[in-house]
Amino acid sequence: MKRKPRSDGDQALGFVKFLSWSSLALILLVNLFLSIFLSNYARQDVLAKQKEFALLLAENLNHQIYQRFTLPTVIGFGRVELSQPAQYDRLDKTVLSTIHSFHVSEVRIYDHDKRVSYATDKELVGQSGFAGAAILEALEQGTSSFQVVTRAGMLGGIFDFSPKPDTVTLKTIYPLRTERSLIPGNPQGFIMGALEFTQDITGDYQKVVDFQRIIIATSLLSSLLLFVLLRVIISRAGRINAQRIADRERLERELQQQEKLAGMGRMVAGIAHEIRNPLGIIRSTAELLLKRAKDSDPANARLLSAIFDESKRLSKTVGDFLDYARPKAPRQDEVDLAIILDQALTFLEAKCEELGVCVVRDYAPGLSVRGDKDLLYRAVYNVLSNAMESVTEDKDKVREPSITVAGTVADGLVTLAITDSGPGFCPEHKERALDPFFTTKDAGTGLGLAIVRNIVESHNATLTLDNAENAGACVSMAFPAA
Repeated sequence: MKRKPRSDGDQALGFVKFLSWSSLALILLVNLFLSIFLSNYARQDVLAKQKEFALLLAENLNHQIYQRFTLPTVIGFGRVELSQPAQYDRLDKTVLSTIHSFHVSEVRIYDHDKRVSYATDKELVGQSGFAGAAILEALEQGTSSFQVVTRAGMLGGIFDFSPKPDTVTLKTIYPLRTERSLIPGNPQGFIMGALEFTQDITGDYQKVVDFQRIIIATSLLSSLLLFVLLRVIISRAGRINAQRIADRERLERELQQQEKLAGMGRMVAGIAHEIRNPLGIIRSTAELLLKRAKDSDPANARLLSAIFDESKRLSKTVGDFLDYARPKAPRQDEVDLAIILDQALTFLEAKCEELGVCVVRDYAPGLSVRGDKDLLYRAVYNVLSNAMESVTEDKDKVREPSITVAGTVADGLVTLAITDSGPGFCPEHKERALDPFFTTKDAGTGLGLAIVRNIVESHNATLTLDNAENAGACVSMAFPAA
């Protein structure tokens, strides 16, 4: 099956959709990058402050252990031996009183043999194998280090709105030093062991997670708002662009049609001009011979009558062609349309009585416009003739054939409305009724309404074709008032 080529409107709509969705993706990526950057910066800042606080706590703990345990123990016992219950209890009280209310969950002290010499969990005392690389660096190089341990990942922390205690912990390793020499000859600041304590920073870390949530929610909301706004703007631009494309295509079609009609009009005008004079001679000759043979030769009179009628019809057709192909520039005299209507109706009055057509006049003198009296008469006469043909072509369906002629003056416009009681305009033909050479009559040229439109538009007026509310066609002509 052959695929239908995509129109400019479909391509424009596809471009609008692609641009809007790609814009959404770009906005989301940019906002996601900013949210990650800002939240990571906030997390690093909070952790840096926690490390500073942990370092101060480690220094204080080192000071308290030295002042309240190490010095008294060396003075009282001569040496530190945590295997003695009294020394261990003294150290335990010192540690617990120092870390009170600082959210410290566990404290360990390692000796130079990498064994746990003290721990808040007494079951770990004396055991080895718990010292990691950070403990070795603290014992050998005297460096401090920090380790952040979280039980939930980054996404898990964001979606966990009620975290349990110890979800996020900060482990601090600090070299335990003497503040001054205890034994003559030993240097000041001698490393006695390695201090390790773990703090629960879940609460402070949760503040960072809340900040991340705010950033992500704000980013998503702003992205959505920007996307909706951008989609509205792009959709509106797409509709305007599609409308412009449709208008351009319509204008191109009209221009092509006008060019075709102009070429056809020039050709028809040339042909009509060439046959007009010979046709006039044939018509006048047939009329003269008909008058002579009407009484003396009835047989030839019938033939001459047919020739005269056909030449008359052809003469009218040629006249219509010339009027359409070579429109006359209108004069700009002050004309009363009421007088023109009276003249046209007076000329058609006998035919209306013959066909039983009722004419209703709903206008008064004073319908003054600027224009050409002859051209306006021709336009009005053509419309009235069409109305008369419409109400009489099927008299069985029209009980009371009638034509209503109305004239009004309002808002600087003089409007003529000619309404008949005929079948009206066929919906599928109404749009083409003003096209030249379009006709639904067997003997019509299709130039009557086209000529009327040319005359009306040359007077800066508008011509409207419509169907009346009850039945029949309504032709309106709106002229600027003089």
